[in-house]
Amino acid sequence: MIGSLLRRRRYRWIVGILLLAVGALAVLHTAFYQGYLRLNYPSLERYPVRGIDISHHQRQIDWPQLDSRQIHFVLIKASEGGDFRDPLFASNWQAAGRHGFIKGAYHFFTFCKSGLAQAENFIATVPVESGTLPPAIDLEYGANCQAPDAAALIREIGHFLQRVEAVYGKKAIIYATREFYDDHLQRRFPDNPVWIRDIYRQPNLPDAREWQFWQYANRGRVAGITTFVDLNVFRFSAAQLQALTAEQ
Repeated sequence: MIGSLLRRRRYRWIVGILLLAVGALAVLHTAFYQGYLRLNYPSLERYPVRGIDISHHQRQIDWPQLDSRQIHFVLIKASEGGDFRDPLFASNWQAAGRHGFIKGAYHFFTFCKSGLAQAENFIATVPVESGTLPPAIDLEYGANCQAPDAAALIREIGHFLQRVEAVYGKKAIIYATREFYDDHLQRRFPDNPVWIRDIYRQPNLPDAREWQFWQYANRGRVAGITTFVDLNVFRFSAAQLQALTAEQ
């Protein structure tokens, strides 16, 4: 009788613990999915220079609500592939400058268009303007065409970089997911600043290259933006970020 009672109590205790664990996991999952919890929390002391990257997916931004004490730079999607131009680029570009943010433009590079055609699309979209960050190329597998062989892909990326760098007078920033970097970019384009995406941990590139920008979260929440937004840090000082806007 006593043994049976103890077994029932033990069973209820185990079930209770399991239900609590399932509930806690559900709460954590919801918090992560909703952007209230993330895996990276870069030290503000170590990385005081912070920014966001945006596109039309962030919809209409309430620019006066963006806190310039917490957001120092804004990277804005301009174009994609050979003909797509972000419908909110022009208004975002103007608003970022008007509200005093250091700004830059980026192009989503597709694998099914030539590098030169994509460069011309970007050039037709982004004005040549002093005091802005170098143009950036976004290299990733997600939402992209099937990649050609590695040699052809690197050749087309090189064509894009050469053309936009000639127009804007600066070495372009290379944004890459960690997977794409590992597959294609190790020890390539060594003079271009690297903007690496790693939402799981602080990046440590396999070829020991020093990244300059780090996209550490893709579900950030910022006053003035109603959707999720990507969060970034710049590795060095505000003065060094400002120096990137100078002509090279």
